Amino acid sequence: MKHTRSSKVRLSTGDRVFGLVNGFFLVVLLLLILLPLVHMLAVSVSDANLVLRGEITFIPSGINFKCYEALLGGSEIPRAYYNTIRYTFFGVLIDVAMTALCAYPLSRPNFYGRKFFNFFVVFTMLFNVGIVANFMIVFQLGIKNTVWAILLPTAINVYYMVIMRTFFQNIPEELYQSAYVDGASDLRIFAQIILPISSPVIATMFLFYAVSHWNAYMPALLYLDHKELYPVQLILRNIVISGTVSDNATTDTAFMTQGIKYAAIFVTIAPILCVYPFVQKYFTKGIMVGSLKG
Repeated sequence: MKHTRSSKVRLSTGDRVFGLVNGFFLVVLLLLILLPLVHMLAVSVSDANLVLRGEITFIPSGINFKCYEALLGGSEIPRAYYNTIRYTFFGVLIDVAMTALCAYPLSRPNFYGRKFFNFFVVFTMLFNVGIVANFMIVFQLGIKNTVWAILLPTAINVYYMVIMRTFFQNIPEELYQSAYVDGASDLRIFAQIILPISSPVIATMFLFYAVSHWNAYMPALLYLDHKELYPVQLILRNIVISGTVSDNATTDTAFMTQGIKYAAIFVTIAPILCVYPFVQKYFTKGIMVGSLKG
């Protein structure tokens, strides 16, 4: 009779206690994240009178969508949504392109002045020129109250560039040498070899920059005076502060202040919540590979 050894790893008492404590804290953290979202969703679709009386916690009652109708029924929120999508789409394209074009030469050991430029670029992470200096630059360039005031000042994030540069440094040098032997130029190597095999870190950069552009309202607050150019985040800020929709409200919003605030938050975060699960694997892989130099 043959006896087979169990391949199951025996955990010590300490390991089990550690696992239970970790699991407990993760559950608590999950509840701390989910419960406010559930509460906001319940309030945003519940009867305003019940909300005012404090009868709504996590289960909606008197379900209606008047708050969402007040938000989306006119032109302000749809226009702001269009602006945000436009800023995010073109901003991500510009940011990723600029980041890759900066990271690639800084990752190559044969790049003349590589150490100086690496130091110069990373040095900028230590200091912030401030809001006034940024505003003066935007004003002097003549791009205030234009789309470029939103896109150009944040075209490169140095931290993201360092992640992408480190990813490029992890690519085997033999790949470059074989391409040089075949007569490929640096531009061709970058476009036809490096970029196609860098999809994890590129997807990570897309996610980082997309979230950054989608959530940003400060550039619009500083550089835009025309409401026709406002992104949805700035409209959300104004709604959260005032509690009402400035125009196009078709119902008595005085009784829906809290519901409108929460509905505006959900309208803003919904796209990111829908997209993130599909790019999460690239996010994790890109961050890990781009943070280690092996």
